[in-house]
Amino acid sequence: MGCRGSYGRVSDYLRDKRTSPQPVTAQPPAPRVVTRWILSRPETLTEIEQLRLKAVLDNCLELDALTGHVRSFAQMLTERQGERLPQWLDAVRQDDLPSLHTLAAGIDRDRDAVIAGLTLPWNSGVVEGHVNRVKMLKRQMFGRAGFSLLRKRVLLAT
Repeated sequence: MGCRGSYGRVSDYLRDKRTSPQPVTAQPPAPRVVTRWILSRPETLTEIEQLRLKAVLDNCLELDALTGHVRSFAQMLTERQGERLPQWLDAVRQDDLPSLHTLAAGIDRDRDAVIAGLTLPWNSGVVEGHVNRVKMLKRQMFGRAGFSLLRKRVLLAT
């Protein structure tokens, strides 16, 4: 191609470029790691994790706002403070976070049920467990027998 240098000369030139020290930069944390930090209780994070999360949140104001809303909702959920839901929804709507606006709209469609779920000590966990068990039995028997055998297995599997 018109180059007067030899293969060895080009190779030496490239070797020097490859072995020259590159500036060391910290690799940003993976999105899953940041998500885990946000969803964890702040007191359970190590000091290094707290510092790295603070650095990430300082660089992204939307993520900082999201973290505040997520932690506020988690506190409502764990401490059964459903009466705070309307204020939380208003705070979410004031920020420019479209995905949270979608969540807020979904909560608004059944606000009374959500407030009851965040406030009352009762839940439908036992019923959901039975439904899950029946679905598992049905999947195991797919194509093998009719309803009568499924009924017997459900009744005898308790």
